[in-house]
Amino acid sequence: SAVVSACEKGDQWWLALQLFREMSKGHVARDTIIYGAAVIACEKGDQWLLALQLIRDMIHDHVYPDTITYNAAISACEKVGVWRGALQILREIRTALL
Repeated sequence: SAVVSACEKGDQWWLALQLFREMSKGHVARDTIIYGAAVIACEKGDQWLLALQLIRDMIHDHVYPDTITYNAAISACEKVGVWRGALQILREIRTALL
C-alpha cells in the first residue's frame, strides 16, 4: 500500500493505478487504504468513471469505503462536471448506512 500511496502523492496517478491492478493479479489482499489510494489517484487523474467502479468493487469485495475514499470519488466527479456520478455515490453512501 505504501508504494501505491507514494505514486498517488507524487502525481503519478497512472502508475498508482497500474500497481493497484498488479496487486490483484498477484493475489495481494486489497484493504481500505489501498483502495482509497487508488480512488485518490483516480481523482488526480480525472478518472471519475474508474473511481466509481473502484467504490463498487470495494463493496463487492467486502472492503468498505471510508470518508476519505468517498470524498475523493465525489471530487473526481466534481472536477470534470459529472454531477450524476457524485449523486450516485451519495445514493450508495445512503444505502450503505441503512
